[in-house]
Amino acid sequence: MPIGSIIAVYFVTWWLCLFLVLPFGIRSHAEQGEGVEPGNEPGAPWRANIGKKILITTLLSLVVVVLLLWAMSNPILQEYWR
Repeated sequence: MPIGSIIAVYFVTWWLCLFLVLPFGIRSHAEQGEGVEPGNEPGAPWRANIGKKILITTLLSLVVVVLLLWAMSNPILQEYWR
């Protein structure tokens, strides 16, 4: 598979994994028991931890792409898919 295709698959997989990882561990201000300042949404995240989620997304998408590339090059699976 050409490197451009691998990068494109990784890009799409990264975004899909990001949208899967984003909701995990989110707590709102109301769930934390903190008061909500006037003008703020009560359901807004208390702490998003976006850096941690980006790191998890990068590692997860790397694993998914490696498994996908392995599956595409495995002769047993290629025979099964024919």
